Amino acid sequence: MAGSKKSRAVKTASIGILISLVTSLIILKLTETNVTWEAVRSANIYYLAIAVVLQAIFWFFWALRLKEVVNYLNHSLSFSYAFEMTLASMFLAAITPSSAGGEPLRIKMLSDRGINVGSAAAAVLAERVLDSIFFASALPVFILVSGFATKFGMEVTVIFATLLGLFLLLLYHLFRKPERVEKLTEYIYRLFKKFSEKKAHNLQDYIRKELFAFRDAAIQLSTVSKKSLFVLLTLTAALWTVGFMIPSAILLALGSKPFFLLSYTSQLIIVVVSLIPLTPGSSGIAEASMAYLYSRFVSSDILGVLVGIWRFVTYVLNIIVGMFINIRILKSRYLSNNEEG
Repeated sequence: MAGSKKSRAVKTASIGILISLVTSLIILKLTETNVTWEAVRSANIYYLAIAVVLQAIFWFFWALRLKEVVNYLNHSLSFSYAFEMTLASMFLAAITPSSAGGEPLRIKMLSDRGINVGSAAAAVLAERVLDSIFFASALPVFILVSGFATKFGMEVTVIFATLLGLFLLLLYHLFRKPERVEKLTEYIYRLFKKFSEKKAHNLQDYIRKELFAFRDAAIQLSTVSKKSLFVLLTLTAALWTVGFMIPSAILLALGSKPFFLLSYTSQLIIVVVSLIPLTPGSSGIAEASMAYLYSRFVSSDILGVLVGIWRFVTYVLNIIVGMFINIRILKSRYLSNNEEG
């Protein structure tokens, strides 16, 4: 069973990398390829190393934020375990549409630490909400300040902010009153009762318990102090800012201007567009979006190389490191237990 899951994960990861590679090669073909390969050969290794280090710092800040969120729920979580969770979930995020696969794994790994599923889900959802708040706030500001891609960027901002508002409104409406949770579990019970009344009753009890745990945790997180909220929002801004500096480091490596402001604005748009759930890790979508946006201020002779290196650092590296961590977790926590049994 574990072997088949591992095989499917490797297959999906390969598909994602293949789509990313093909898209990057198409972009290379459409640019001045001869000059492009010269740019690769003469790239500054120092700045390329900085790009990789920035990706590692991105992982660091993500793990630190996860640790803080869980701590606010009165659960203890070590930074080393939070970092392991981050890297492991990055792999699943890279092989699932809209990067959605990372969340279930983080919930599972938190539950392995004795945190109930409802509270774990609330913690992971809080991460997404923090990201959404950051993007909904930063997008219009950077688009206005940079004056870049105003029409397209503002459309993305409006759609993103509207969907975020509707999602939060739905959660509030569903969990505001305890009786609404009860009605939801009653509906689930009636849905499954025709198969097995006993199992439906057990399922109803389990879901009721976890939904109320989720509700309590969500209320607890929504009432954190202003200081705590500031810390979480600062960590969120820090992790994405570090990640958004990677293209600028690569541009410096290729002997170009870093275009910090324009690059940062473009990255904000790319991440939001990449939420479209079509391909594993948004392969193809991210590359095409980046090529389109960066072609407006980056020379065509280095555009393909920029996209290819950026995608390797921010996507392929996640798969490589994440796969290694997942294999280590599988061996140490599951295979060893089977051998002992």
